[in-house]
Amino acid sequence: MSHKSNAPKNAAAAGMMSGEIPDNDAIKRSRPLPVRIMGHFRSYWQLWLMFIPAVVFVFIFHYIPLYGLQLAFRKNSRSGGFDGDWVGFKYFEQFFSSPNFVQTLTNTVRISLWSLVMGFFAPIILALLLNQLAGKKIKGFIQTITYMPHFISMVVIVTMLTIFLDPKSGFIGRVAGPDNLLNIEAWFTPLYWLSGIWQGMGWGSIIYLAALSGVDTSLYEAAKMDGASRLQLIRYVDIPTILPTSIILLIMDMGKVLNVGFEKVYLMQNPFNMQVSEVISTYTYKIGILSSQFSYATAIGLFNTVINLCFVLAANWIARRASDVSIF
Repeated sequence: MSHKSNAPKNAAAAGMMSGEIPDNDAIKRSRPLPVRIMGHFRSYWQLWLMFIPAVVFVFIFHYIPLYGLQLAFRKNSRSGGFDGDWVGFKYFEQFFSSPNFVQTLTNTVRISLWSLVMGFFAPIILALLLNQLAGKKIKGFIQTITYMPHFISMVVIVTMLTIFLDPKSGFIGRVAGPDNLLNIEAWFTPLYWLSGIWQGMGWGSIIYLAALSGVDTSLYEAAKMDGASRLQLIRYVDIPTILPTSIILLIMDMGKVLNVGFEKVYLMQNPFNMQVSEVISTYTYKIGILSSQFSYATAIGLFNTVINLCFVLAANWIARRASDVSIF
């Protein structure tokens, strides 16, 4: 005669029968997968509803265009479609052997590294200084003034730069000399990253100020009682607090090493500084849009993306090894 066991099916049921407090998480995990999925959407449907537009946007503008990468390996079609013959790495070899390759890559790396280094430290320094201000009104006023340039259009920024540097009417140009600084090759890169710092320093400091706002005030009080100066407070309290945030942002910025802003460089270009201002983004635009060499331009863009990906992976690996802080 068969005998059916009355033993509980899982540990959660066993705990309930023994009079112990049931583990709700264990009970939820023991449910069938469809039930768990439905329960999840029932609880968090508002968040998913907010998340869906972002997913659709990324899918349309970032994943669907990946289909067009095959143009980098196909012969340029007169119709602009994907009916060209497969040519492999022909356009990559054409770019690497081009006389513009070394100059364009050098300009891109030089402008990008200067902008990356200076643009990385400037918001940190501003945030550390603002955090030491005691007056909330003064602190808020300075913060507002510094992040307002972020909302100015790039066209307006370059127009302002052109007016300021004009040797006849600009207040900087009159002091600099008879020549417009934008026409001097040696000044193009400094003007680029200096104007970039002015525009983005205040906005970039917001995330560091948010990290510093989470510091326990008792740490400052204890350090002051021990005789710590303001510089010592910054060194031993503030900097360790924002270090993980700064590492994550640095890794993300490394993915844009070769992505020098097209709009700003293109607007600042003129026949006098073309030798130092031609970067990959502007070169791709002239090759692809103005010259209709879509396959060649796609190959250059793909090369740019692969190099940026390598920079991100390398920076993430170094950060994980050195500080145990990384994105993935």
